[in-house]
Amino acid sequence: MKAIVATNPEAELAGLKLMERPEPTAAINDVVVRVHAAGFVNTELEWPSTWTDRTSHDRTPSILGHEVAGVVTALGYGTTGLSIGQRVFGLADWYRDGTLAEYVSLEARNLAPLPGDVDFTVGASLPISGLTAWQGLFQHGRLQAGQTVLAHGAAGAVGSIVTQLAKEAGAYVVGTGRTADRQKVLDFGANEFVDLANDSLEDIGSVDLVFDVIGGDIQKRSAALIRTGGTLVTAVGPTDVRPANGSTVDFVVEADRNQLFEIVQRVRDGRLRTNVGKITTLTDAVAALTSTERRAGKTVIRVLA
Repeated sequence: MKAIVATNPEAELAGLKLMERPEPTAAINDVVVRVHAAGFVNTELEWPSTWTDRTSHDRTPSILGHEVAGVVTALGYGTTGLSIGQRVFGLADWYRDGTLAEYVSLEARNLAPLPGDVDFTVGASLPISGLTAWQGLFQHGRLQAGQTVLAHGAAGAVGSIVTQLAKEAGAYVVGTGRTADRQKVLDFGANEFVDLANDSLEDIGSVDLVFDVIGGDIQKRSAALIRTGGTLVTAVGPTDVRPANGSTVDFVVEADRNQLFEIVQRVRDGRLRTNVGKITTLTDAVAALTSTERRAGKTVIRVLA
C-alpha cells in the first residue's frame, strides 16, 4: 500500500516520503480501516512517539497521521462493537503506524461510527481538534455556564471548536488571533476578539478558564488573568506557569468513543462547524505537508476519492 512515511528525525520535513509499505493486519481487539481521509498535525515530527515505540526502541520508517475516517475491512480476534463495512472515524495510537496510508490497523475502542451524512473529510478533521477541545473544556477545565473563557488561537483547528463548544455551554468567549483572523473568530461565535499583535491582552479583565495552544509569554500573561478558582488548560506540553489563585492542567488528548459521538452529532445538527483548511491527496501530501505557508484550519489528506 502507499503511505506517507517519516524516515529520519534529523531530516525533519525533508525526510517525508511517499512509499510502498506492507498492508497492516488486525491484532487482538484491532480493526483494519480502509482510509478515505486522514488528518495531520504539523507538530508530529516533534513527538518522540513518532520515532520510537513505548520501550524507546526506534520504529522508523514511521507512517504519519493519527486521525482517520474510513471503512472497516477486517476485525481482529475478540473485537466487538464494530463490523466489517462500517463507516468509522477516530484517533490512532501515538506509538503505532498512522493514518496517512491506504490502510491502518488500530484499536477498535479508539473509533466511533461515522454517520452516513457526514463526509469522510469532515470526519477526519474532528478527532484531535474535537477531542482536545472537549476534554480541555469539560474534563480538565470543568467549564460551567456563565463563566468567561479566553480561547487562544480561536481561528485555528482546535481554537475554533473550543469557541463553539464553550458558547454552546453558556460561556462568554474571548477569542484571540492575528489581525486577519478577527472576522473568522467572531463568525465562530466569540463574543470578543483580541488581536495579540496590536491589542492589550490585559484589558479583557479576569477570566475563569484559559485554553492555551500557544505557550510562552502569552501563556504567562494569560495565567495572570485567571480569577480565584479558575483554570489554565494547556495542550502544548508541561509548564511551570500557575495562576496565583487557580490551577494549571496540561494534558495529552485521548481517544474516547462517547465524546466522538457527541462531537459528530453536533456537526450533524449544525451546532458545530468544522474548520478544514487545505485538502490534498495522498499523492500530493508530501508537498502540502512540507509547505512553509501558514496553515489556516485543519489539513486533511483525501486518500480514497
